[in-house]
Amino acid sequence: MGALYVGVDGGGTSTRCVVATESGEIAGRGRAGGANAISVPDPAANLRAALLGALAGLDRTSVAGGVFGLAGAARAAEPAERAWREAGLAGRPAVVADVLVAFAGATEEPDGAVLVAGTGAIGARVRDRRVVRRADGLGWILGDEGSGVWLGRRAAAAALNAIDGRGAPTVLVARVAEAVLGAGAAGEDDGPALAQALVAAVYARVAEAGPAWLGTLAPVVDAAAHEGDEVARGVVAEAARRLCRTARVVTGEPAGAARPAGGGGPLVLAGSLLTEPTELAHLVTAELGRRATLVRVRDAAAGAAALAVRAALPGDPRAAEAHRALIGQEGA
Repeated sequence: MGALYVGVDGGGTSTRCVVATESGEIAGRGRAGGANAISVPDPAANLRAALLGALAGLDRTSVAGGVFGLAGAARAAEPAERAWREAGLAGRPAVVADVLVAFAGATEEPDGAVLVAGTGAIGARVRDRRVVRRADGLGWILGDEGSGVWLGRRAAAAALNAIDGRGAPTVLVARVAEAVLGAGAAGEDDGPALAQALVAAVYARVAEAGPAWLGTLAPVVDAAAHEGDEVARGVVAEAARRLCRTARVVTGEPAGAARPAGGGGPLVLAGSLLTEPTELAHLVTAELGRRATLVRVRDAAAGAAALAVRAALPGDPRAAEAHRALIGQEGA
């Protein structure tokens, strides 16, 4: 089989690992829980689990390199290297920004931009396969505008506002109560008792599972928006506006411009909120598609493996061929 290369995409809620050959054939895959150092108690354990799953049945001495795409790459180096050692691999992996492997998982182009909206949210400008500019990605307290956590927090707040009269009536009261407290939780009581139960349950869930748990409410508000609930539509529309603002920053597009001023390369959309058929994705693509060439990420872990092959074979046409094969662009 020859040399093997490892690619890892560690997100807020899941970690995916790909082991690939020099020719771009995928030899193994693994998956585990999230690996974000901010929101996950033990990211190294999940990185190790994903690695071991992907390496099952393979000769670990054949691993010639690896790239880990992780949020907060500087902070993530230690857990990545620990997971690598504990998986029985020699040397150490390269640790890069998660947005870079998302970009490489969509296109073989060296330049462009990427907008991610999953558990968190961030935009980045990529030049020569390096991140040269970022916008947002500041975490759930200070930023991540338009992310799953951002949507979930506002869905819960909208439900509570409707209960105490500060906000308009909305189906989010019943939908959020069902998601947080269980079926039929709202019942006949949509007053103070329900509000207190929701507040206690939300804080308890965040304390137990971390802020990423709020992202589980994102599908609730997105579905309500799709069905026409005005409050939910407002929340999702605001998320779309904020994501588009982030995209404009990293594409170098002045306000009102027809095309990005930064020029060159596609705008990659990544994260489940933008790659799945969500109401949010519809709004974002409708706006950004008028200004940029949009490409959805195919496989960020495969993109990380492609970067590992490119690092091992700099300037070699075989690396470009492997990259195309890994992300499903063999004929490109």
